[in-house]
Amino acid sequence: MQRYFVSEEQFQERSVVITGDDARHISKVMRGKPGDKLIVSDGRTREALVEIEGIEAGEVTANIVESLELDHEARIRVTVAQSLPKGDKMETVIQRCTEIGAVAFVPFLSERTIVQYDAKKESKRLERWGKIAKEAAEQSHRNRIPSIKQPLSWKGLLSSFEGYDLVCYCYEKENGKQLRDALKPFVEKLAPDETANVLIVVGPEGGFSEKETLEADQAGAVSVGLGKRILRAETAGMAALTCVLYESGEMGGM
Repeated sequence: MQRYFVSEEQFQERSVVITGDDARHISKVMRGKPGDKLIVSDGRTREALVEIEGIEAGEVTANIVESLELDHEARIRVTVAQSLPKGDKMETVIQRCTEIGAVAFVPFLSERTIVQYDAKKESKRLERWGKIAKEAAEQSHRNRIPSIKQPLSWKGLLSSFEGYDLVCYCYEKENGKQLRDALKPFVEKLAPDETANVLIVVGPEGGFSEKETLEADQAGAVSVGLGKRILRAETAGMAALTCVLYESGEMGGM
């Protein structure tokens, strides 16, 4: 069943008004009609099964049939910090990691970042990324749309580490600790109903410099590997996120 996110203001006591691109999608793409059922969520506290009452120009009115529980989010809240990759690869990272279960994304610039950052294009790019996250969250039946932070400098990212319960940065080195080695003792200490915030940091195509790894260590992060194979920059975050959710029992782990 198709799912849409709306603002809290669009949620009324017994009905929901859907506008903008979502209304056009319902009427033009889905060929919606009165009597069709949808799922709507405000991404915060309310989610409901609704039935379309009427479709007018740019607006869909639907009556609430049943309130639903917000139960599709993981108790381990994983943020993916990704050094800006080339081309449109950041869009792939946001789309796929949203589907898997990331709660937020932090783009950042590091020593070996190839992309030339243009602050003038930042607003348009963030808008594009936000739309991708929204569509991916709807497709995967998420209860919330992941947030996408303003791009940070490397120093800015380091200073944010203290806001997380565990920070792991992906760095391949001989005899280094694997991600599972860092996750297992962390997860075992959590009570069954306890939540935690985890940050996964992924470097650019050229990886992190030795200076950056030392600074990350000093800031409290844990260096982890993702197995014997070398993953692309846009793949590493997806793999690490999946491992975290599996180890915490969200995908049948533990």
